[in-house]
Amino acid sequence: MVKTFACSFTATNLDARQGIQSVVSKLRSLGVPGARVDEVQIALTEAVNNVVEHAYEGSPPGDVRIRGELFPERLWISIQDAGSPFPKGELPEGKPADVSGPADSLPEGGFGWFLIRELASQVQYERSEGNNNLSLCFEIQVTSPSANP
Repeated sequence: MVKTFACSFTATNLDARQGIQSVVSKLRSLGVPGARVDEVQIALTEAVNNVVEHAYEGSPPGDVRIRGELFPERLWISIQDAGSPFPKGELPEGKPADVSGPADSLPEGGFGWFLIRELASQVQYERSEGNNNLSLCFEIQVTSPSANP
């Protein structure tokens, strides 16, 4: 049986934090193991922060819509926004940042897409009808919600 949930919020830092927390709480209540919820939260936070920081850059913040579909062995999280498309209509490669130099010259960013691609088993992007549609798939094993402390 597929369990679905959804939320939407304005693409601001505060609203994004609350929206992500709403998804995390829902996943815990549905019996997704805690360690996996933590990984989903990291990937979701990176993806949503990209929307907040880049998709609506230079324009008023628009809406972010998140939809989840929980299957017995996988979780699909879809993130939709009406912001600017990715350059060339493609997701960044997500190469690991070069951290071989001195600590004071390490990059401040550049880890997000690497983390997303490491934590999700599938990452899909499509631009349609003026919307960015990012889908992340996570392999999971759902436990009974009552089994969680």
